[in-house]
Amino acid sequence: MSLQKMTCIVCPRGCQLEVDAEAGVVTGNSCPRGAAHGLAEAVNPVRTITTTVCVVDQNDSQIAVAPVRTSRPIPKKLMFDAMREINALRVHLPIRRGDVLISNILESDADVVATQDLK
Repeated sequence: MSLQKMTCIVCPRGCQLEVDAEAGVVTGNSCPRGAAHGLAEAVNPVRTITTTVCVVDQNDSQIAVAPVRTSRPIPKKLMFDAMREINALRVHLPIRRGDVLISNILESDADVVATQDLK
């Protein structure tokens, strides 16, 4: 039996959770959302990536950066590979908020989308 200890981030209380993923038991939570968060975090932790991509001109010279995020959380184990792919991306103006810059990154069912208009 492997017991994991973590701080719940669902609400400002910051409950100290103890999670037994094998048994599906969470203790220390003050609400049902904390129990669900603790179990999900122990079994399959996911994160939303928020970062920037390089905006280039016709000569491939960097002229700006554009803020982006993943459309949904991706498995934490894919974060570094996803960031390598995002960092390699070069985009051209104009960019509209909601534009999909990378579709289905690393086959995670998440897209990398622009979060701001740039002209």
